[in-house]
Amino acid sequence: MVWDRQTKMEYEWKPDEQGLQQILQLLKESQSPDTTIQRTVQQKLEQLNQYPDFNNYLIFVLTKLKSEDEPTRSLSGLILKNNVKAHFQNFPNGVTDFIKSECLNNIGDSSPLIRATVGILITTIASKGELQNWPDLLPKLCSLLDSEDYNTCEGAFGALQKICEDSAEILDSDVLDRPLNIMIPKFLQFFKHSSPKIRSHAVACVNQFIISRTQALMLHIDSFIENLFALAGDEEPEVRKNVCRALVMLLEVRMDRLLPHMHNIVEYMLQRTQDQDENVALEACEFWLTLAEQPICKDVLIRHLPKLIPVLVNGMKYSDIDIILLKGDVEEDETIPDSEQDIRPRFHRSRTVAQQHDEDGIEEEEDDDDEIDDDDTISDWNLRKCSAAALDVLANVYRDELLPHILPLLKELLFHHEWVVKESGILVLGAIAEGCMQGMIPYLPELIPHLIQCLSDKKALVRSITCWTLSRYAHWVVSQPPDTYLKPLMTELLKRILDSNKRVQEAACSAFATLEEEACTELVPYLAYILDTLVFAFSKYQHKNLLILYDAIGTLADSVGHHLNKPEYIQMLMPPLIQKWNMLKDEDKDLFPLLECLSSVATALQSGFLPYCEPVYQRCVNLVQKTLAQAMLNNAQPDQYEAPDKDFMIVALDLLSGLAEGLGGNIEQLVARSNILTLMYQCMQDKMPEVRQSSFALLGDLTKACFQHVKPCIADFMPILGTNLNPEFISVCNNATWAIGEISIQMAITIGRLGYVCPQEVAPMLQQFIRPWCTSLRNIRDNEEKDSAFRGICTMISVNPSGVIQDFIFFCDAVASWINPKDDLRDMFCKILHGFKNQVGDENWRRFSDQFPLPLKERLAAFYGV
Repeated sequence: MVWDRQTKMEYEWKPDEQGLQQILQLLKESQSPDTTIQRTVQQKLEQLNQYPDFNNYLIFVLTKLKSEDEPTRSLSGLILKNNVKAHFQNFPNGVTDFIKSECLNNIGDSSPLIRATVGILITTIASKGELQNWPDLLPKLCSLLDSEDYNTCEGAFGALQKICEDSAEILDSDVLDRPLNIMIPKFLQFFKHSSPKIRSHAVACVNQFIISRTQALMLHIDSFIENLFALAGDEEPEVRKNVCRALVMLLEVRMDRLLPHMHNIVEYMLQRTQDQDENVALEACEFWLTLAEQPICKDVLIRHLPKLIPVLVNGMKYSDIDIILLKGDVEEDETIPDSEQDIRPRFHRSRTVAQQHDEDGIEEEEDDDDEIDDDDTISDWNLRKCSAAALDVLANVYRDELLPHILPLLKELLFHHEWVVKESGILVLGAIAEGCMQGMIPYLPELIPHLIQCLSDKKALVRSITCWTLSRYAHWVVSQPPDTYLKPLMTELLKRILDSNKRVQEAACSAFATLEEEACTELVPYLAYILDTLVFAFSKYQHKNLLILYDAIGTLADSVGHHLNKPEYIQMLMPPLIQKWNMLKDEDKDLFPLLECLSSVATALQSGFLPYCEPVYQRCVNLVQKTLAQAMLNNAQPDQYEAPDKDFMIVALDLLSGLAEGLGGNIEQLVARSNILTLMYQCMQDKMPEVRQSSFALLGDLTKACFQHVKPCIADFMPILGTNLNPEFISVCNNATWAIGEISIQMAITIGRLGYVCPQEVAPMLQQFIRPWCTSLRNIRDNEEKDSAFRGICTMISVNPSGVIQDFIFFCDAVASWINPKDDLRDMFCKILHGFKNQVGDENWRRFSDQFPLPLKERLAAFYGV
């Protein structure tokens, strides 16, 4: 390939001046706050991607155009990074080579911003599978670490850290000939470097390989730990943070190596949890959370509890910055509409932790794949939340042994005159509720009334935390006579649901849902009052809290069941729900919580839901149909049509299940007039397990409600159900099993009824089906269907008694499943049992009945005298 090398040398690209000016103009415009200008810029950038050397201009601006200001050059690099993400496979060879060599030549740029941008660009190219096609990248970066020039060393380390974060797996595989065997010892040498930034990079790089127990690191584990200890008192917060992070991870994977030093590590982490730098304190606080999950926690920490508990409790106070961010001084905000980014998507998939390049200070705002912050309570995770979580898990480890360390502190906090201190005390009380419940019981008769009083504190943040803490003790409250605590608590919580502060509304609604789950039918006497409040909240709430209100109403329906089915309650509850239902478009994700809520309400109201069922049923079928149609288009032409959000279909199937369960046979006409069974046949074969899970649940519910419509499809459905009996997807498997069971019961009932009407035709086949028939019907409660099926089986046995002889024990078991059969049916049973006994003779009957389990033996003797 001599020729190839030559073209590389000759590849000296020069920009066209006019083209360069045009791109600089675009880069300037894209920094404008005006969204219309930004949109135009986006379109122009897309058009420019048609030109093969467009990306040369971008790298040129980043690395060569030193006359431009840094933000513009950095932006040029970030646009190039996005192009690499989207179109790298289409870059011409010359362009790729030019970008790679420019990156390596400029990793030591004198500007930290430009170095960091080049680093991001390098790791993006590397993670596009280019680590294999860029063999000199890692050796080159590693050799640059030894450069005398600080900028070069720091730039190379920054790039290596990003590569270690983004490509950890491939670095530790045979694909690359295991570069880590060289890299990790190299990184360890830099733990003692004079520059704090370099020390910090070095620790961060090695940290990427702890959790995966990378072999190259495990070989040097002792030297790694020793080096970490040497950095324990580092003056640079970023270094201390990375040391803490390393120790937390080592706790999970190499506890054996930390154990000999455990006493010192705990002492160190105690100091760091009180670090002046909150990021360090937060990393250190994770240590207690992780340690609490280890079996040795109890013995290791017991002697440190007197010091640790006050530190955690102290960390649970709001910081001044928290209070500013939480607008803690704004007491009334109920009339201010929510900003859309406040609202977390419901139904989020399980969260994956993404590595963010946060230490560059570069906002990569074009990437929307980073995690979403949990509601508007300051960034997702902070020292307060971590300290509270740690106290919660430790309470579960030590149970009541923790109380001697906590109670003296609680006394002081709960009645403190400063609201911030009092608030943290209420949080502590909630955090220990689960673990220390037994030991707290003697104090609750005094504490619960105090907390109920705090629900009307003048500070909104005190009111909101009190809602949560009270919900943690709901179980105890409900176990006491209702007038003592339940009634006053419910009265005050309902007032808080109508609070003038949105955060309090939210906390009160969630707490009330928990109370509903615990109290269940205890709430029936207060239903009118509860519904009054919840319905009033409909007119009062902004967007985000409405979604939580749906949940509180759904939980109420689940908790009180058919007690909700009274005309006056239905009249209060249904109009506002249906009004919201009519306002929402089919594409609106607010349908999710509303559909879930209606599903619970329909199940509870039973026949009371009939006046509302038709439009609700129709819309659910439409949602399923729309989603399936969109999915088919997307499968056929993925570049033309985007994939649908299947959650719409899942929630619609679940609501249809709720309707079938609530309305029973009344749903029959709706099913008859729709193509739901055809749609279900498609859903049952969907790739997404949750879709299959919901469609099997619906199949079971429709089987119970209107089997005549399911019956013609059984031959198509059964094989699909069979292939889904895979315990790897446990919920799918459970629902498929349940649906098969419901179908079997209906089949058995049908066979029994057939035999009742035409015994001469069916009885000869008795021996083929009697055993599975009996095992299917023994599991259902006494009802009319069971009655008619058993009359049929008895009639067939009288026509063909020999058909039942081999499986007579199963018949006995099925007969014993009746609690109280009608008199004439009981006589039929008696006749068959005594007939069999007389035929075989006493001696054989005793031998036969000795095989019976004891309860069966006793039951048959008591009920039928055999």
